[in-house]
Amino acid sequence: MRLKALLIVTILTCSQAYSQQITLTKEQIIAITADWTGQRSEDGRPYVSEELLKRLKNISIEEAWGFLRNKGYHNQFEGDWMILKPGESMTGRALTVQYMPSRSDYHDKVMAKGKEQNRIGNFNSWPIDMLKPGDIYIADGYGKIIDGTLIGDNLGNAIYAKSKNGVIFYGSVRDNEGLEKIEGYNQWIKGYDPSYIQGMMLGGINIPIRIGRVTILPGDAILAKKGGIIAIPAHLLAELVISGEFTALRDEFGHKMLRDGTYTPGQIDRQWTDDIKEAFLSWINSNSDKLPMSRAELDAYMKERNW
Repeated sequence: MRLKALLIVTILTCSQAYSQQITLTKEQIIAITADWTGQRSEDGRPYVSEELLKRLKNISIEEAWGFLRNKGYHNQFEGDWMILKPGESMTGRALTVQYMPSRSDYHDKVMAKGKEQNRIGNFNSWPIDMLKPGDIYIADGYGKIIDGTLIGDNLGNAIYAKSKNGVIFYGSVRDNEGLEKIEGYNQWIKGYDPSYIQGMMLGGINIPIRIGRVTILPGDAILAKKGGIIAIPAHLLAELVISGEFTALRDEFGHKMLRDGTYTPGQIDRQWTDDIKEAFLSWINSNSDKLPMSRAELDAYMKERNW
């Protein structure tokens, strides 16, 4: 059934490309994210919960990367960014955008289609009009720095007003000083330049895109931190979050036991014996008010796994 759905979306995309389809349809987005069975945005993107996105901020890049690697996802991390506010992490739902070097015949048709759809302004502002709270405007600007500035501080203010989030651009921005003044806004970019955007055109919105070594689908959960970004398939987010939270609890307990001299490194850094597990559960009971997940979630997680 999934193969049939992908075949349908491929046929639809190819047949409609000649009419300059700016975004995938709701049905096409559902088809390429079929593993997600939960709530969706109006445009069809997976809608992961605000609670999970909030909890995701506390998961380390390494934990997220390791979890996805074990699930067979080997191309989910991209590093080496210029970050506006390195001390502030960001999570959200991906609204994906692709830009390409301009080609006049195709660009003219895209702009005509935008006019037909009553889109306002230049093409790099069209995704901003589509943003909802919790979205992240994430764009493949093919690494263009000079004349590749996708936004300045005016559009940056509009982005934060719509999404209460920032941007991730495999490209550049301008007006960095103005962007830095936007409270709550952050950005992961590949460069800065004072030039205006030139020689670029819109390839598509809410389509699969490449950000460096990562393929990102519309609605992916994004974890952006000082070390880089991780793109998380929506259907894996809940399991990834509790897995990372549980590992953090184990580490906190283990570090305390090592500092106190209760157990040796050889005992902690291996499969735990029953007495260590009992000590861990006792420690959990004493710190239940500090758990990042509900106790029911934790108990269910431990019951299903040989930890």
